[in-house]
Amino acid sequence: MQQLIIGIHGLGNKAPKSLLAKWWKEAMIEGMAQANCPKTLPKFEMVYWADILYDQPLDLWSEDEDSPYFLREQFQKSPQNKVIEEQSVRHKVNGFISEKLSNIFLNEDKTLNYSFITDSILKKHFPDLDAYYKADVQQEGEMPSHVRDQIRERLVQVIKKYKNHQIMILAHSMGSIVSYDVLNFMIPEIPIHSLITMGSPLGLPIVIGKIAAEQKVRLNGQPALMSPPGIRGHWYNLADITDHVALHYKLADDFLSNETGIHPIDILVNNTYQMNGVKNPHKSFGYLQAPEFASILADFILEPLPSLRQRAWAKLQLLMKKAKDKLKVHMN
Repeated sequence: MQQLIIGIHGLGNKAPKSLLAKWWKEAMIEGMAQANCPKTLPKFEMVYWADILYDQPLDLWSEDEDSPYFLREQFQKSPQNKVIEEQSVRHKVNGFISEKLSNIFLNEDKTLNYSFITDSILKKHFPDLDAYYKADVQQEGEMPSHVRDQIRERLVQVIKKYKNHQIMILAHSMGSIVSYDVLNFMIPEIPIHSLITMGSPLGLPIVIGKIAAEQKVRLNGQPALMSPPGIRGHWYNLADITDHVALHYKLADDFLSNETGIHPIDILVNNTYQMNGVKNPHKSFGYLQAPEFASILADFILEPLPSLRQRAWAKLQLLMKKAKDKLKVHMN
């Protein structure tokens, strides 16, 4: 069994797929080098979906800062002198705001209250996420298809292609929503070794409400949000306390353990990414360079692969579970 790392990017238009994949790999290698970890990566596959929403990628060579294709943030090596600021006040403020927003916008069953307000917020501030949840697109000569379905299918196809590999998924920003939805609703039966969410908005009331609404339809009204059933090793959630997208970073508060006991492990990191002196604590490169992530990645790379007997036993358990679930549905 071979190892595979799948990366899925987040909000906004991106550099071309090959360049973005190259930068993600360079960020991981640099982070491991700084943490004195192994520097050889397993096979890496980038799930790229920006082209579904944008007519062309950002242009590395554009010098027109007013162009919508101007690439403002390129891969940068982590700064040598990293300053870690004291953030105890921000911890309290973030926790207070997060709790109040949840109380206002979420009902007891996790569905959204005041959905007209939250939909307006999505449309104004998160157009990609707004499109994911409600917009249809139509290619010339084809039937309309939902943006959400197209984006999810990109990840589904890659996971299915490598389903016999030991898979680690790296999901940044909105990519963490796509990953959760795919693993929870689309292919819950495929085993995933590790899910690493970075700068994730999964804990925001808007997102929780959307997931809960879909879950009611797909999972026979199941009210509680669970960790995806296919995750067998770890779910690590990395967040910088100053990352506004990850305002509610404590995913362990919202997602219960799956049947194998896997639940989100929330880890605060210092995202040191900056371009031309301007910091961006949400940037994917900064998360991939963090020493905490380097340690997680090194553990994955160095972990002994399961034997044939162990894989056969895991498949048998999966078949037994599927049979049990079918019987449960039939009895209901």
